[in-house]
Amino acid sequence: MAISGFEGFEKRLELHFSGDDPVIRMGGLRQLDFESIEEVLNAVQCTVVSAVGNQFFDSYVLSESSLFVYPTKIIIKTCGTTQLLKSILPLIQLSCDTGFVMSECRYTRGNFIFPKAQPYPHRNFKDEMFYLQEQLPIHLCYRKASVMPSKFISHSWHVFTACSDKFFEISSTIPNDLFTLEICMTDLDRVLARKFFKHPNMAANEMTEITGISEINPNALICDFVFDPCGYSMNGIDGDRYSTIHVTPEDGFSYASYECVGSIYDDPNDIINILKKVVQVFRPGTMSISTTSTSNEVWTRIVKAVEPLGMKCRSCTMDDFPSAGSVVFQTFTSCRK
Repeated sequence: MAISGFEGFEKRLELHFSGDDPVIRMGGLRQLDFESIEEVLNAVQCTVVSAVGNQFFDSYVLSESSLFVYPTKIIIKTCGTTQLLKSILPLIQLSCDTGFVMSECRYTRGNFIFPKAQPYPHRNFKDEMFYLQEQLPIHLCYRKASVMPSKFISHSWHVFTACSDKFFEISSTIPNDLFTLEICMTDLDRVLARKFFKHPNMAANEMTEITGISEINPNALICDFVFDPCGYSMNGIDGDRYSTIHVTPEDGFSYASYECVGSIYDDPNDIINILKKVVQVFRPGTMSISTTSTSNEVWTRIVKAVEPLGMKCRSCTMDDFPSAGSVVFQTFTSCRK
């Protein structure tokens, strides 16, 4: 392991808002102008490098990961030494100006490779929880924090959720059919990782093609970006669903992440095929998969998808969170290790 390097493991923040139907029909949070978005990202210490949108949401590739803006939901995922939680206050203010009130917050991350390089409030999970408790509105009264362990010191899953009374009641009576899959991969296959080093005059879509990323979801509109001298990010748009990939390919601290959203009513083979393609693109030595869902039908398919590709399941942890549902955290290692 390298003494220092770029921190690949992301911090992820998902914020839900409620407001009047006319405001939502007019675009809701998508009405925020670019200057307002830049103001939020300045607090986090990252910038927009590429963007695309459709009728459902706007997608931004950042200098450190991704941002997705829906009419009533914002997802920000940032890596490196960004200060993600410092986006909360400006987002609360901007949402108030738009006529919205925050109804739910979810924060997740894995274990940092270089934790001592992180600035406050991300130096440790205790600091992050203190900061969240101080910044979030008091009406988000259903709160829970947990560190979900595995058999590996390098892989555990940190989760914090908070929601309001009203949101908790709605989620308890009307289960959400959507699930979120967050995959963190380390010790990437060296030959495959070299494909994420930029060659002279290489366009981002070329890297998307030669690495096989374009085949993970052929239906997605891909907004991609190649970093110099290495590294890669992409956001995929498929109707009202997103996917995102971020790659730090350097030896000693190689890392890649894949995240997507799906429905429990999808064809079961859809998520199995996606998982197989993700593993084939990166061939990680160690991989963790976090599934957030109100159903058990999704996470039970994961082992079936990846074990035939030489990934052995080493641990599985489950916990329940208000409004978010169940979070299942599974870790795998390659038989080549």
